[in-house]
Amino acid sequence: MIVTSTRADWGLLRPVARRIQNTEGLSLFLAVTGTHLLADFGATVSEIKADGFEPGAQIDIMKFGFDQVGTARTIAYTIEKFTDLLETVRPDILLLLGDRYEIFAVATAASALSVPIAHISGGDVTTGAKDDFYRHCISKMAAVHFPSCADSAQRLIQLGEEPDRVFNVGGLGNENIKNVQLMPLNRLEESLEFKNLVPFALITYHPETQKDESPRRDMENLFSALDKTDLNLIFTKSNADAGGRLINRMVDEYCAKNSRRAKAFYSLGLKRYLSAMKYTRVVIGNSSSGVVETPAFGTPTVNIGDRQKGRFIAENVICTTTRRQDILDGVQKALSEQFRQRCKNVTNPYDAGCKTSEKIAEILRDFPLGKLQRGKVFHDIKGE
Repeated sequence: MIVTSTRADWGLLRPVARRIQNTEGLSLFLAVTGTHLLADFGATVSEIKADGFEPGAQIDIMKFGFDQVGTARTIAYTIEKFTDLLETVRPDILLLLGDRYEIFAVATAASALSVPIAHISGGDVTTGAKDDFYRHCISKMAAVHFPSCADSAQRLIQLGEEPDRVFNVGGLGNENIKNVQLMPLNRLEESLEFKNLVPFALITYHPETQKDESPRRDMENLFSALDKTDLNLIFTKSNADAGGRLINRMVDEYCAKNSRRAKAFYSLGLKRYLSAMKYTRVVIGNSSSGVVETPAFGTPTVNIGDRQKGRFIAENVICTTTRRQDILDGVQKALSEQFRQRCKNVTNPYDAGCKTSEKIAEILRDFPLGKLQRGKVFHDIKGE
């Protein structure tokens, strides 16, 4: 079983799901939940179906709002609903990606039911978001691990995971970049209904959930910095974390006031998003894709604030505070010819070739089922 809850994780999970479908000895049950089922966030279950997948289950869990209390209730409700599903379907292994609170809840239900978990992208660090501890909790519940880089693989072992359960397969985003047929610029402009798009910035900003503060000031600083540039602006909207809806309202209001140069989308879909990343002059915001995927294009990136703090940062990424002047300085540096030339030769720490999904499917197929079902031993690295 694969569980997907957002546009972001499905963009990464899609090639894995396809590979599992096409691997002898494996069969796929796809469970769709989270913001995929919300009109306010683009009802992106339609993208999954357009990709040719028919969900085995669609479970609506987003009923309680997105503040702290709503998030806690969503976690409790998700555990209840996925306990029912996992007890009924009983997969041999549950494949989960990342660090969302709803995925943490799914993992909790699976662990209580002794359903083995395989976890993609464990071992990362993002100190500016509560995702950080959700991710580590999922890793400790997981039986097998697919980290995206060597640093993350080592960190999982540091967390006590047995080395023979940790497989550094590289980043799925980088596999997508190599395998997805990207759109030519004129087709991208037609799809976005945005003539003369270049030069433009690709912008995604999410709440910094560790702050437990309103993101209003951060967004005002970002908009103020963008006003000082001549770039066209393509926004992809925020996720369902506390503060995400406020960000989305502010983005809509900003785009309405700047309609000649700014447009916002709930979801660009994988092909349009990666195509936009190819042609953009700069990626701005605090999305993980700005850190993990842009090195493959050599795209200048301005990473704002602490949400991605702790990830391995390639040389194409400029990290700034949330202050207006710092953001503006970062954007101006990113747009400079000197920095653009430097980005062309960046080393990509998340690139492990173009066979990440194939490696995941083969390991899942060949990993001894009995070992998956047995309890783990804490790997103590003391003295090593």
